[in-house]
Amino acid sequence: MLDLKLVRKDPQAVANALEKKHHSFPVSRFITLDAERKEADIRSQELLAERKKASKQIGALIASGKSVDDAKAEVNEVLNRLSDELDQAVAQAKEIQTALDDLMMQTPNLPDGAVPEGRDEDDNEEILKWGTPAELSFTPKDHADLGEALGQLDFELAGKITGSRFSVMQGGLARLQRALTQFMLDTHTQTHGYTEVYVPFIVNSDSLYGTGQLPKFAEDSFKLEGDSDYYLIPTAEVPVTNMLRDRIVEDAELGEGGLRFTAHTPCFRSEAGSYGRDTRGLIRQHQFEKVELVQAVRPEQSDEALEALTGHAEAILQALELPYRKVRLCGGDLGFSAALTYDLEVWLPGQSAYREISSCSNFRDYQARRMQARWRNPTTGKPELLHTLNGSGLAVGRTLVAVVENGQQADGSIVLPAAIAAYMGTDIITPR
Repeated sequence: MLDLKLVRKDPQAVANALEKKHHSFPVSRFITLDAERKEADIRSQELLAERKKASKQIGALIASGKSVDDAKAEVNEVLNRLSDELDQAVAQAKEIQTALDDLMMQTPNLPDGAVPEGRDEDDNEEILKWGTPAELSFTPKDHADLGEALGQLDFELAGKITGSRFSVMQGGLARLQRALTQFMLDTHTQTHGYTEVYVPFIVNSDSLYGTGQLPKFAEDSFKLEGDSDYYLIPTAEVPVTNMLRDRIVEDAELGEGGLRFTAHTPCFRSEAGSYGRDTRGLIRQHQFEKVELVQAVRPEQSDEALEALTGHAEAILQALELPYRKVRLCGGDLGFSAALTYDLEVWLPGQSAYREISSCSNFRDYQARRMQARWRNPTTGKPELLHTLNGSGLAVGRTLVAVVENGQQADGSIVLPAAIAAYMGTDIITPR
């Protein structure tokens, strides 16, 4: 959530900044609601003062010659009227505050000045390329054809068990999925200094509001039926970041570089806005797995932390010898809660294209304000908002896709990178 003081100071400047995200901020509505909220608060305070003053009038009325019963009756009549008016004023103030809160909850984070102008992924800014796609002596296949030919990837069986956009893996591919997960976790914990955490795969709505998935992306979430307030997680970002909700972290706990957490979880998305896209294969599934990276740092460290976190995700791609490129997202492609995002896109020979495998984002204090995730500044002794960041390190299914497509041989077998072969106990996957 944006700082209300910042918005009040210059709502038009906020609206101008959000144009880069192609979001229309309702300046007039904000100004009206904020003024009405202030007026309702003032009226409530005035009525409280009047009621307090009226309650002290019994003695004065008795002194003026009225009986005790008459004095009490007169004062009680005034007090009852003021109480009714106060209840109405408080209810009105609450209604206005709710409307203002809803408006702010639906307002995205301000984009960083480095975010390029643009409407979609075609306008993202390429920062670098790493590795060179191999020149194959045969026409490359995509992972779906390769996996089915191996007898280890089955979408038809998954469709019978559940429905579309699910998969069943067996044998070497199932083992590769597990090996990639373990390799990522080991690298991030042993090399990059992350603490591994195990978190629930079901969260409540407060957690989704905290990280910004609600109310904006309700249709993309799987909500449990009935009166439940439970949702399947769309990403480990939600439960891991919410570990800090309503907390004040002492400065010593942050250490030199802040808090670093990593978690391996399944992720569940309805993909409501992606009908017709990537309907084939593992790229866009309702259920998939990620190894997530989450950091919480002091405000002055977040820019440096984003570069470090992105580098940690890049290290996995480099260790797996997968060609990729790094892009800075333009305003139109930038996420709701993010101030600045780098996407890592891995080369897929089967598509002859780079496809996203990780998004690494700095949210500044946007999520922390929604969650009241704070640290105690030792200089002032006061709690201040943390800055939060996260990224995929990496999306496991998409990494499997990249390993399979980049390692494919003319005979349909898959040669594995040395880093993952050590986890597999073999450097090749062959048909069952």
